[in-house]
Amino acid sequence: MKSTGTVYLVGAGPGDAGLLTMRGAELLGRADVVVYDALVNMDLLRLAPKTAEVIYGGKRAKDHAIPQDELNQLLVKKAKDGKCVVRLKGGDPYVFGRGGEEAEELADAGIRFEVVPGISSIVAGPNYAGIPITHRDHCSSFTVITGHEDPTKQETALDYEQLARTPGTKVVLMGVERIRQIASSLVEHGMDKSTPVGMIRWGTTGRQQSIQGTLGTIADIVAEKKFAAPAVTIIGGVVKLREKLNWFEQRPLFGQRIVVTRTREQASQLSQQLSELGAEILEIPTIKIQAPDERQPLVEVLQGIGEYNWIVFTSPNGVTAFFDYFFKAYDDIRAFGNLRIAAVGPATAAKLKELHLRVDVMPDEYIAKKIGAAIHKFEDVENLRILLARAQVANPDLPKELEALGAIVDDVAVYKTVPETDDINGAAAKLIESGADWITFTSSSTVENFTPVSISRNCSSSSPQYALPRSVRKRRRPLPRSD
Repeated sequence: MKSTGTVYLVGAGPGDAGLLTMRGAELLGRADVVVYDALVNMDLLRLAPKTAEVIYGGKRAKDHAIPQDELNQLLVKKAKDGKCVVRLKGGDPYVFGRGGEEAEELADAGIRFEVVPGISSIVAGPNYAGIPITHRDHCSSFTVITGHEDPTKQETALDYEQLARTPGTKVVLMGVERIRQIASSLVEHGMDKSTPVGMIRWGTTGRQQSIQGTLGTIADIVAEKKFAAPAVTIIGGVVKLREKLNWFEQRPLFGQRIVVTRTREQASQLSQQLSELGAEILEIPTIKIQAPDERQPLVEVLQGIGEYNWIVFTSPNGVTAFFDYFFKAYDDIRAFGNLRIAAVGPATAAKLKELHLRVDVMPDEYIAKKIGAAIHKFEDVENLRILLARAQVANPDLPKELEALGAIVDDVAVYKTVPETDDINGAAAKLIESGADWITFTSSSTVENFTPVSISRNCSSSSPQYALPRSVRKRRRPLPRSD
């Protein structure tokens, strides 16, 4: 008899993928089914196994991909099928997220469930906009209300008279469309219309936008700026601290959208560096790494590895692929022998250092065709045997140069690059929809595979044609070369 699975209601946090809890990441890593909401950072879906079933649950105002009742039953059904189900919800599951309703449904059906708290936009949004919701010099309490009540209610459940009298910061979630009514009601019941108000849209992400005003002016500012949901509103004297404490929006790349085209396995490091500088990152891998078409030459090379004087790596991918095969053939790094090692640049050298291998030669310019001269400067290469461990399709200049210097060269494919066709995080669709400021390329293969056809294939857009977004074309510039 099939055992019943478990449903985990996991808070995904406010948008910054780094704010997911360790428990949430652990559960995503072993999920059979992931049901996620619209406000969830889709980069988190990469933490799920490739075999996991990923279901979009919607849950935006006026945009419910799956009605709540049907979604509840979906969770029950998947659990009864014996699945490990992660219900990924923006913010915290129990803070205006209808997580309580889902938990009730699971309890009534006898389904095991666990609730994993998440960081709520109540505190995270103001934090990233430089607004502490409590401060000894301003207030020692805060009140949280929703600006989006049950639409079936005839009257508001909010007591504005009581809210206006209550001291401390007021935090309003989902109140953008009703901000004029909310502000007017608070003023009518006694709050000073000069009370500072701050609003943060897409808080904690590279798309974050913030505006400031007062209870008397904020509604007009929202209309003028066309400020839209999702946003959190902060009302109170703490908003004055934003000018001094606004750390996130001061980052050098804040407001810039940057496309990273490296393979999924390599993208995270570059993405993290750019993200920490404030950029919004779209990871659109244009290539992925696979085994070469012919493996027999590599087998023969590994069998005679001790016959070579040099081994040359022209990318981190080459290092990874070569040593994956090497350790299948040998269980001791000493079988590598006394080969000298050349690396095209610091990223490749760093990958070798992870294996405690020292690089003997690295050219001043991090390009493959400069390696031959660098090796020859180190020692005369005439009659030396040199192994090039690199991609199946690679520039022919390097082996030609080494052979011209008298070296005996074996150019062996340890991997091949093929176009990436999956758009796991929806980044390709976002690029087509709203463009980007920068596109980064770190190899010729990422350039070659970044085409209208590949990007259209990667996304779910039904548009028959694709043109590079105008914002990219106008600002396209060369970036420093990387290996």
